[in-house]
Amino acid sequence: MISVLFQIIQIVLHYYLWAVIIAAVLSTLISFGVLDSRNRFVWAVADFFYRITEPALRPIRRILPNFGGVDLSPMALIVVIWVLQAMIGHIQAAIMFGSVQPLFY
Repeated sequence: MISVLFQIIQIVLHYYLWAVIIAAVLSTLISFGVLDSRNRFVWAVADFFYRITEPALRPIRRILPNFGGVDLSPMALIVVIWVLQAMIGHIQAAIMFGSVQPLFY
């Protein structure tokens, strides 16, 4: 049962990672004028990904310094998600094997 919970958490983190990547690419394409945000479909998709990723990106943007027109917060969030995935994998291994040794590898 606990294994299923860890797998669900890993899957949610994996899909959220892809949502962050898609949101960053969409934002870049809209800012360079490749995609027209006046198009209703483009606006709806971009708005969806903005609403999904902005709650996690906003605190990171407050911490990171201003780099001009470059937004590094999606890269920082991707690193945080990778660290969380690794930690969850180690915690799952520690619970399944009954020791804390896998936590320190």
